[in-house]
Parts: sequence; structure tokens; C-alpha cells
Amino acid sequence: MTAAVELLKTRRLYLLLRDRIVTGAVAPGGRLPSEPALAQEHGVSRVTVRRALDLLADEGLVRRRAGSGTFVEDVPASRPIVADFSNLLSNLIEMGRTTAVKLLSFAYVVPPASIAEPLGLARGERVQRSVRVRLIDGQPFSYLTTHVPERIGLTYSERDLATIPLLELMERSGVVAERATQSISASLVGPETAEALDLSPGDPVISLTRVVHEPSGRGIEHLHALYRPDRYAFQMDLVRTGVAGTRRWTPTVVRSTGPSGDSSAPRPKRTASKKGIRP
Repeated sequence: MTAAVELLKTRRLYLLLRDRIVTGAVAPGGRLPSEPALAQEHGVSRVTVRRALDLLADEGLVRRRAGSGTFVEDVPASRPIVADFSNLLSNLIEMGRTTAVKLLSFAYVVPPASIAEPLGLARGERVQRSVRVRLIDGQPFSYLTTHVPERIGLTYSERDLATIPLLELMERSGVVAERATQSISASLVGPETAEALDLSPGDPVISLTRVVHEPSGRGIEHLHALYRPDRYAFQMDLVRTGVAGTRRWTPTVVRSTGPSGDSSAPRPKRTASKKGIRP
């Protein structure tokens, strides 16, 4: 029980100091209070303080100098992969090309109603179900569970899915992804997913559910994705529209330049560091 309490105290102090650093309350190069001062201020032991500072040092947020103290490092303001909301489907394909994937499972199953209904499937119709972990620089940032109607899933193999983005595989088979509906929320990660994402059970994650449709209106993909919030973020560009008194923020469609200079090939803003774990 005592060990669990000390762990909670360590995490609380770590989060408090981390928040001060990332919000600029303590400027880069600034010195944190000494270990005895922090212990007295927060009513914890010096061992707890030392462990909290070690966690900050492991993230590259502080540097500990023997005999001098603990100093805040100057880290970039934004480090995760950033996905452009305004050009979502093309962005997903390009992300698949610039990140690595680990395929955890591949099977054909009859889905529950919560998945079959959004896809417009007949009762008992099977889907191709896959679970993948996507990585950048060898570090996991997303846990993806996809369900695709069997008629589409049969056009690609398990090996294909392990090396080629799913949307690209579907378009290769003649399926056209025209629009998508999605919802985003916060969630807590379970034990199995936590292990795959290198997190602890109960850690917060970004939860996304997306249903992709073809021009006929039929669903072609159901995706449930969990993202590490320190390695992935969504971006939407907005512009003020309307007349005085009714002006509002409206999403804009931004076309970014792809690797060949083709503006029709947008790509995610890869701002993750080599270590990949710096918030």
C-alpha cells in the first residue's frame, strides 16, 4: 500500500512540474527549486522528488547537473505527428507511406451490430478485421482496429496489409473513398492496448471512430483508433466568415505540397523527434 501511495505522489509531482514546464511557467534554461525545497513545498520525501525529476529528465524536459541543480531544457513546442483535418483521406494514405506498421491480427469475422449497421451490412455478412499498431521512428503512436466488408477484404492479402496503407489497397481494387464520418473523444487505455502502445493501463488516449463511404453511400471501412496524445495530434485551419454580428470560424481546405511537389499529395506534418516520446 505504501509503495502505491508513493507512486501516486511521484506521478502527481511529475505532472505538476511537467505542466509548469510545457506551459512556460518555468522558462527554458530556468532552474527548478532544489530537491529539499520541492519536498517541503509539496509535502513529499526527497526520494519522491528525485523520482519525479528522473521522469522529467527521461522525457528530455530537464537536465540535472551535479552540484548545480535541475534546469529546464528548451524543447520544441509541438512534437507529435499532426494530421490535417481539412484533407483527411489523402492525409491518411500519405501517413501510411511515411510511418511503419505492425500487423497484430488478420481474420474474417461476423461483426457486432455496432459495426455492421454503420457499414450497411446484411445480417450475418462477414468483414475482414485487422488490428495494427502504427509507429514512427520505431515508437508506437496508434492502435488501429479496422473492419472492411468481405467483398473488399478479399482483394488484398495479409502481407499486403502489413506493407501498404489500407485506403490505398481499397482504391487499388477499384473502390472509391468519397467521404467519411468520424467522432473523436478522450478515453482510458486497457491492458492489451496499453502494452502495444507502450503505456500503462488507465493512461489517457485519443479515441477516434471513423466510417468511410463510397459514392453509392455504402460503408467501406469502419475504423476505431486509439492514439498516444504525446505522439499524435489533429489540426484544423479556420477562417473568419460572415458579416458583422454573425461572423464565425469556418474550416478551410488547405492543400499542402507532397514529396514530388504535387499539391494533390498532402502529407502529415512529421514533427516527432527521433526519440519520439518528447511531448
